[in-house]
Amino acid sequence: MPPRKRSAQSLLTVLFALGANLLVALAKTFAAMITGSASMVAEAAHSWADTGNEVFLVQAERRAARPSDDLHPTGYGREAYVWSLFAAVGLFTAGAVVSILHGFSQLGTGEPDSDYLVNYIVLAVAFVFEGISFAQSFRQARSMAAERDTGTLEHVLSTSNPTLRAVFAEDAAALIGLVIAFLGVLLHELTGDAVYDAVGSILVGILLAFVAVVLIDRNRRFLLGEPAPDRVNQAALIALLQNPQVDKVTYLHLEYVGPERVFLVAAVDLVGDDRESDVADDLYTVEQDLKRNEHIAEAVLTLSRRGLPALLPHDPDALESR
Repeated sequence: MPPRKRSAQSLLTVLFALGANLLVALAKTFAAMITGSASMVAEAAHSWADTGNEVFLVQAERRAARPSDDLHPTGYGREAYVWSLFAAVGLFTAGAVVSILHGFSQLGTGEPDSDYLVNYIVLAVAFVFEGISFAQSFRQARSMAAERDTGTLEHVLSTSNPTLRAVFAEDAAALIGLVIAFLGVLLHELTGDAVYDAVGSILVGILLAFVAVVLIDRNRRFLLGEPAPDRVNQAALIALLQNPQVDKVTYLHLEYVGPERVFLVAAVDLVGDDRESDVADDLYTVEQDLKRNEHIAEAVLTLSRRGLPALLPHDPDALESR
């Protein structure tokens, strides 16, 4: 699927999550005000953090989609990682820290009995909405993983699409957090001891902190220049070798400059023995051929140094059509 269509699909996934989280946040806040449950307060903070994060992710999709210009020849794709990093930091501070601090503040306070039925109803409604949002992100992740012949979770962790990873991780954490909150409220009701509710709030906070740290680390790596995996390198190498003007490739480097977009640098030997001016024109022609691929934001080619060994694809049969 071309990057533009993937971007539209990712934006739809984010908007799904934004709508679901907003409704859930309002419901949880209402329940927390009525019951005073520590687990419900943590869940409300979680959902408001997720709602704010989706706004950052919408911004990430919009700004990363801007076309390249003279000042940014590789485009604005890395903005997706900047705004996704803001969202991950927001999840850590507004979700994890608030939940953990509130849980500890409630330990040993002897919280009075809550209106448990309100908590159960809101948790059930929240589970439905969060489940719908998670199903949307799961479908997108599974379809993209199938194209790459990899596992869904493996694709989510390695994908260059930060909004898909963020929505998938946040929705998965939301469903797990709802189960933890339910158990905290249930044990509070069965034992009459509010410590279980407080512990539920702390556990939700720890879960959110773990997810946030993973998301922060992945965005940091892509901002620093995440190299493309072997699968992508092989596809680029084959594309170069299939160009009729390229005799061999001795150096190839690709790194992500945005979701599904890479910056390509390569050293090549050209067919024939043309003059220097003709060689420059030939290199430019090959670069333009490469940039017709929507996954390549920019390509820079140079001539190979004499005597360097050629890079060969893992599958030689891929060059039979040359």
